[in-house]
Amino acid sequence: MGGTSFRPGSEGLGRGSAQSPFSSAESDTPKGSTATAHSPWFHFSAARMLDVQFGEASDFGKVRTNNEDAVGSYIPASRQLARSHGFLGVVADGVGGLDLGEVASSTAISVIVEEFAKAQSGAMLIGLLPRLVQRANSAVHESSLAPEHSGRKMATTVVACALRYDQAVVSHVGDSRCYLIRNGRARQVTQDHTLVNEQRKMGLISADEIASSEARHLLIRSLGPEMFVSPDTNALTVLPGDVLVLSTDGLHDEMKEAEIAAIASQKKDAGQIARELVARAVEIDGGDNTTAQVLRVRSVEQVGMYRGRPYRLPA
Repeated sequence: MGGTSFRPGSEGLGRGSAQSPFSSAESDTPKGSTATAHSPWFHFSAARMLDVQFGEASDFGKVRTNNEDAVGSYIPASRQLARSHGFLGVVADGVGGLDLGEVASSTAISVIVEEFAKAQSGAMLIGLLPRLVQRANSAVHESSLAPEHSGRKMATTVVACALRYDQAVVSHVGDSRCYLIRNGRARQVTQDHTLVNEQRKMGLISADEIASSEARHLLIRSLGPEMFVSPDTNALTVLPGDVLVLSTDGLHDEMKEAEIAAIASQKKDAGQIARELVARAVEIDGGDNTTAQVLRVRSVEQVGMYRGRPYRLPA
């Protein structure tokens, strides 16, 4: 179907990477690396189309001895697939303190990426992405009931971003985030599914108090514990030059939005930006696994939307 987790041009981090169920089998990217991926067909296209450059990086941190973060992507192998399916980036963070966080996160990634690649041509992303998150939830939940995992709990967060034409759809569960960086400023697209964020929305705690709260990582929603989950899903229009950053809490807990925006706005390769984001977060603290996936929008195909269906605008 397409280029699932296409990872050329990697550079080693030297500490360990997020799990990517496809990269080890489908590319020469070494384990423990950043990677950058380009659309191989883009430069042969005469018409203006959506083109997204991917970069990713992950680090164990200074304390953890394993990495419960996972990352994956779908990059279309042709212009036809770019229009029928689009691009996908996804990041997951296995819940620490449980037995099988790394299994939960890698399972979620593999299900979402594989099912996205097999989706019906032209499927509406606003409906497709939350369905895939629900399928990932079912897979993680069922895995926890398997005989080899009997009695061992597992859960994970997930944030997925799909792009087609000039539209992006973001679906998430938990506290992994998506940021949109535009004109040097970062906007948080997702809202954390945490107890303290709910308290903030009710006016019981301030945004400044969240950072010091002992309950700041207490999730009220995650993949795996229950048979069903309700992801939050948002749609937005993207412009050439926009950068989307998907991150685990090991990154955005340590960095302010202004610093994320400053690094992501640099005229650098997406893989280099991802590596700098992760390196900076680990430098500040490093108490958790830290992962960033960077999606740089290099061009878009502008369309109009009618009843959720795209149509080409007159020239």
